[in-house]
Amino acid sequence: MNLSGIVKQLKKERDRAAQQVSQLDAALSAFVRVYRKPGRTAKRKPMSLSARRKIAAAQRARWAKVRAVRKRQKG
Repeated sequence: MNLSGIVKQLKKERDRAAQQVSQLDAALSAFVRVYRKPGRTAKRKPMSLSARRKIAAAQRARWAKVRAVRKRQKG
């Protein structure tokens, strides 16, 4: 096989690979559209300072509870 035949064969293989990549891209975009969770793209409302403080206090209480259990288990 001469050099021009090899180049022609490689170009043909490249075109086939490019077509497969294009098909994969199309399949992935269809998959994303089907399985995208609705409402996840909407922007969240800002949380008030008092709400953040309540959440933080509740989390501190949860951690205090965990630490108390660990302390009892140790001795």
